[in-house]
Amino acid sequence: MAEPFKNLLNAQVVTDIGRHLQRASPEFNSKRFKLQANAGLDTLELKARSWHICAALESTLPGDFNAAAHLMEAALATIDTLVDETLDGPTGARDDGLAGWAVWPLTEYVARHGHADTPRALQALHAMTQRFTAEWAIRPFILRAPELSFAALHAWADDASPHVRRLVSEGSRPRLPWGMVLKPLVDDPSPTLPLLRKLMDDASPYVRRSVANHLNDIAKDHPHVVEAWLLEHLPGAPAPRQALLRHASRTLVKRGHAGVMSAWGVGERFKGRAALALSSSRAQVGDSLQLQIKLRSTAKSAQRLAIDYAVHHVKASGDTSAKVFKGWVLELGAGEERELLKKHSLKPITTRRYHAGKHRIELLINGQPAAEASFELKVPG
Repeated sequence: MAEPFKNLLNAQVVTDIGRHLQRASPEFNSKRFKLQANAGLDTLELKARSWHICAALESTLPGDFNAAAHLMEAALATIDTLVDETLDGPTGARDDGLAGWAVWPLTEYVARHGHADTPRALQALHAMTQRFTAEWAIRPFILRAPELSFAALHAWADDASPHVRRLVSEGSRPRLPWGMVLKPLVDDPSPTLPLLRKLMDDASPYVRRSVANHLNDIAKDHPHVVEAWLLEHLPGAPAPRQALLRHASRTLVKRGHAGVMSAWGVGERFKGRAALALSSSRAQVGDSLQLQIKLRSTAKSAQRLAIDYAVHHVKASGDTSAKVFKGWVLELGAGEERELLKKHSLKPITTRRYHAGKHRIELLINGQPAAEASFELKVPG
């Protein structure tokens, strides 16, 4: 069984934080910090563990924020040892300092205590994001001190570090997972658009993927903004930008948004017949179902088709909720018949809880329903 995600912050990480803070300042009470941080840590989930360790830092770091920031910065690993651009490596520390998930409670401390000196707090987050990420910690500053925060973000968009450039996009996403919603940017995303424009063709895939996710956030509330972005930036786009824009369009493509589908050349209604059949009308959690799709064109010319499918999952209330899964993008010739096969897994995943009942699968062609089938799902126990 895979190690629980929450264990990314554990007693060893607490020891590493205490050790490197004491290395940076012998006056730091590492023993007291570890006692407080480890008390009840194992009972908490991941985000709560970060808050809990931060509370131990609040009891042991200097009361003066500038002094505390200097101490935390001195405990960080040197940048030239960080070779993994996505920071998915060791969770606690390197020999020369802290990196990875161990830095999260430090960024939380800055988010809680840096508002009296926003420039100093942003300086600390600039250092910390190069060892982990400050995407969650910068958000309170964007809300409380938008002018100072956006001035920093514009400067950081030209930073030499891809971690800092990614923070510009990721930290200002309107609906960042695990982060507070930036309601002013949900209502009006225009302040971040110049930043995304500057970073859209960034040399780092790590940065470009963040830009795509940011645009996808905007699409959920302002689809016309992303439609206009596509119309401006897709024609003649190099392959990396096309990949970014495709990822940024995913929510609107799943919704069958006419303007976005048209921008990708798959906006026309399918001319032909479609059939969907399942390998079984009954299944249980853990099984796989095979989808068999038959297409027959009645058009006199080739059609470019985006073929997806939506599974209408049964919820605990008995209602259903649709989840769209990507299928194929293909060209179907005039009068052509084609068969497509797809295996759909019903294995348990952490982001979905299955409930027994009739599940409907809907075939979508260029965003429009074209055929459907259903199966009865059994949940063991």
